[in-house]
Amino acid sequence: MSATALILGLSGQDAAYLAKLLLEKGYKVYGGYRRGASLNLWRLQELGIADDVETVAIELLEYNNLLSVIEEIGPDEIYNLAAQSFVHASFGQPLFTGDVNALGVTRILEAIRAVSPEIRFYQASTSEMFGKVQAVPQTESTPFHPRSPYAVAKLYAHWITVNYREAYGMHASSGILFNHESPLRGLHFVTRKITAGLARIAHGELDVLELGNLDAKRDWGFAGDYVEGMWRMLQQDRADDYVLATGKSRSVRHFCERAAAAADMDIEWDGEGPSTRGIARKTGKAVIKTSPKFYRPAEVNELLGDPSKANAELGWTPKVSLDELVDMMMQSDLKRVGSGTLLL
Repeated sequence: MSATALILGLSGQDAAYLAKLLLEKGYKVYGGYRRGASLNLWRLQELGIADDVETVAIELLEYNNLLSVIEEIGPDEIYNLAAQSFVHASFGQPLFTGDVNALGVTRILEAIRAVSPEIRFYQASTSEMFGKVQAVPQTESTPFHPRSPYAVAKLYAHWITVNYREAYGMHASSGILFNHESPLRGLHFVTRKITAGLARIAHGELDVLELGNLDAKRDWGFAGDYVEGMWRMLQQDRADDYVLATGKSRSVRHFCERAAAAADMDIEWDGEGPSTRGIARKTGKAVIKTSPKFYRPAEVNELLGDPSKANAELGWTPKVSLDELVDMMMQSDLKRVGSGTLLL
């Protein structure tokens, strides 16, 4: 008999890639989306699996709803990828972010404990929890210093997952994932903002792309690789927490340069800090400029993960390089803009 999985946060990038992976492994896959929100399946459609995932309305703010859905489906594994996922927005919505990203996870764990403590649970933790980093690179034992309401809420969720594992013996694992991107990334995330913006500039639909801190450094990988790590965590005999990362960190500036090159738009930089501009060498026009409105109140300057534990215990290693990832995303957005299907 095949296993059953419930993925919370169905409309997101990671859920689409995870659903595809689980379907390929013979799982029956249910996808939870927020009750009252429009059901957006474009990512599943792009991967050709929209008809293979059974959707269910679910609300992380309502315990009884979580309880009834889990009772009805009877999943073997639950992957919580649902969240208020925008770091910048969390400064303006700190209470909502905390209720969804922190207490929402507690409600899920309580529902699992009530229905069947044998259900295996995955919590999507984040490298943003390291924030003002205490060591480079960051491992599972590096102290946390979150720098946004988003990261603080995610840290609560991380520790409550550890607590339920230790207090009740539940198979509850957290994946501390560093930045993972893809052509399915949302347009509000800086990587897609860059590739979509440059694609629009290349097609004459936009003059200038506005960004924040170009010198912030991130450890970027391909989301399709990272969901395999999620699955591998729940196949272990013992639950634990794992960093998933590439072990390489590059700046937003570098990402812009690579994306521009993939769009045949070589750029050079002029100015410093908030006055920086990216100039297209062919035309001499500014195609990128920085704006203070996109700077965070508390910046995270560099994140760099050490995936040694995941490599050794899960046999997990990322396959797609950053250059391959940027090229993949850039070509995808150039095609979307060309066909008029970018703003999905």
